[in-house]
Amino acid sequence: MNTILENIDDTELPALKREIKEALKNNSLTTAAFKIQEYLEEINNVELNIAVTGETGSGKSTFVNAFRGMKYNDEGAAPTGVVETTIEAKAYPHPKYPNMNVWDLPGIGTANFKPEEYLQKVEFDRFDFFIIVSSERFRANDITLAKEIQKMKKKFYFVRSKIDNDMKAEGRKVMFDQDKTLETIRQYCIKGLEDQGLGSPKVFLISSFDLGLYDFPDLEETMEKELPDHKRHVLLECTL
Repeated sequence: MNTILENIDDTELPALKREIKEALKNNSLTTAAFKIQEYLEEINNVELNIAVTGETGSGKSTFVNAFRGMKYNDEGAAPTGVVETTIEAKAYPHPKYPNMNVWDLPGIGTANFKPEEYLQKVEFDRFDFFIIVSSERFRANDITLAKEIQKMKKKFYFVRSKIDNDMKAEGRKVMFDQDKTLETIRQYCIKGLEDQGLGSPKVFLISSFDLGLYDFPDLEETMEKELPDHKRHVLLECTL
């Protein structure tokens, strides 16, 4: 019981932890066992809500599907296309892990979703963190959104999508070096964000058509480390 107790984060379920400590102190093992069971049931019902956002055409919906291990034509996949397909925030549950919802948000900066109103319209409070997707450089709308998320004390990560397209284009050049090209793209994105006042931004280079390549494993690891303990186990289940 003490091992379980040590793993309960005081900042997450402080009242329950105090009750368990009190029960153990009074040698009330039955009460302690009941409270621990209550804690475990509560943990098992915790949901993880991941918001994927960015400008229209950045590859948001394709990333949502890839994150869930799905292709565009699978049943339950988020619609994708060359024109705007996401006009409202929609949750897509992970097919294997029902406690995980990956939300496909409308493109920021459209007539219906101006940056300064965006977070309120998509009800940002329900999300644990945001993934901001761009297929080229990160633009003014992405910067504005990131700064608003910062004000609201939420986590966010920048994903530079469609890296496979860049590698194919650059691969035609003489003396192509994939590692150097990837680092050039990464540093270009980071510098652009830093120049706009975002200190030490985290940028991950992703191909939604092959998540095993490039930075997706690093993105998973970073998200796992930065989630609260009671949310982390949901993501861990997905990455095992």
